[in-house]
Amino acid sequence: MPPSPVAIEPQAADLAHHPVRWWLATRPAFLTITLAGALLGIAASGWAALQQHWPLALLGLILALLTHAAVNVINDVADHHNGTDAANTARLFPFTGGSRFIQNGVLSATQMRSLAYGLFALVIVGGLYLVSLRGLPLLLIGVAGVLLGWAYSAPPLQLNSRGLGEPSVAACFLLLPQGMAVLLTGGWQSTLLWASLPYALLTSLLLYINQFPDRDADRQAGKWHWVVRLPLAQARMVYALLVVLAYGLLAMLLWQQRLPLFTALGLLTLPLSGFASVQLWQHAGEPSHLRPAIIATIMAANLYPLLLAVALLLA
Repeated sequence: MPPSPVAIEPQAADLAHHPVRWWLATRPAFLTITLAGALLGIAASGWAALQQHWPLALLGLILALLTHAAVNVINDVADHHNGTDAANTARLFPFTGGSRFIQNGVLSATQMRSLAYGLFALVIVGGLYLVSLRGLPLLLIGVAGVLLGWAYSAPPLQLNSRGLGEPSVAACFLLLPQGMAVLLTGGWQSTLLWASLPYALLTSLLLYINQFPDRDADRQAGKWHWVVRLPLAQARMVYALLVVLAYGLLAMLLWQQRLPLFTALGLLTLPLSGFASVQLWQHAGEPSHLRPAIIATIMAANLYPLLLAVALLLA
């Protein structure tokens, strides 16, 4: 039998006939990390480009958010069919274990699939319009983002189940700011690419830490990501190593003067990542104690691109 839904999870009795359920099914609270990355790309493009092309910036931002929303929904559908969400008794809602919309009867799996592909269709139509204005570079970024987002959980690729989830997520969020810059300026920006590397790593850490509460259910469902593959002692070490890599990259890029001095503002998020590392180190085997670590990881991944956006505007 699936676990009983907890009080804070969405309930069919409250939402089954309410239009807002379609919006809530996208897990909108977690779209902020895409918003932050898009703002980083806009800031790197400069005030002049934004003033000249603000309608394109707005449309690009909306399409980025819709893509993330579609990925969230199709992930729920995939995890319903492989059984991991139904078996997940250690979930930390709303952070892990899916939206619970299917499990709690708010929307059916068919309705969720239709929502996901409807959102993808909107992204493709809007994206093709933007590509008609900016050409091949934007097309490559857009296709990569949509395909990686879909393939992360959906069969037959199921990248996360094959241990490729974190690289896929990192690639998407590395390209996101660049896509906004290409949209506004028409060209790639090497400084922005360097600045986005730690952001991509911090975002992949959010996926990584969320897999600890889901570890047992994911193993039962055949989702062989690295938190399942590795012993807990080694899995928790990977998080700490990725934190060192993210901030070490930023420090190295500053030292080599590949980034403006103001981008050192990104180091202000280091205490959050350090706190999360310590918490995970202490409680990797106790999922109920990981909520503070997950929240700190979310905060670091959201604040880093916002701080760098400010830094690039000041540079």
